[in-house]
Amino acid sequence: MSILPILKWPDPRLSQPCDPVAPGEDVSDLITDMLETMYDAPGRGLAAPQVGVMKRVFVMDCGWKDGDMTPVICINPEIVASSEEVVSGEEGCLSIPDAPAEVTRPERITLRWTGLDGAVQESELTGFEAKCAQHEYDHLDGLVIFDRLSDEDRARIEGAYLETLK
Repeated sequence: MSILPILKWPDPRLSQPCDPVAPGEDVSDLITDMLETMYDAPGRGLAAPQVGVMKRVFVMDCGWKDGDMTPVICINPEIVASSEEVVSGEEGCLSIPDAPAEVTRPERITLRWTGLDGAVQESELTGFEAKCAQHEYDHLDGLVIFDRLSDEDRARIEGAYLETLK
C-alpha cells in the first residue's frame, strides 16, 4: 500500500475521459492505494484520473470523518437515473485545493457499478452521497468543478486558483 500523488489542475489528464476497466482486469492494488490516499488527503472521494490512472474507477466514503470508515468502491460506474430536482452546494476538490465552488447537481441519482468482488451493485443516492458520487463520476468523464460553473463564475474562481500557482 502506498499514498499516491494527487494531480493538480490544470494537469491535462484531469480533462480526459477514462477507459473502462476490462473484464478480469485486476485493479485491487490501485483501489487499496486510492483508499489510503483519499483517507490521508483527507478527502471523501477520489477518482483514478486524480492519481494519473485513466480508468473508470472511483472510491468514496462520505461518513468516515464523522464515524466509521465505510468505503464504497465503484468500478465502471454508470449514473442510470437522476432527479429533475436539483440542489446547489459548495464543493471542494483534492485536485483543485483551496478553490471551492458552488455547484448545482441533481438531488438524487441511481448509481450502478461493479464492486471489487465483481458483483454489479445499484443504489439510489441522495444528499451528500449523491453529490460526492456525481463529483467523482465527473472526473471519469474528464470534468472538474470548473466545468459545472457559469462562464463568469469559472473565470473568477479558476483565475484566482491559477494565481495561487504562480
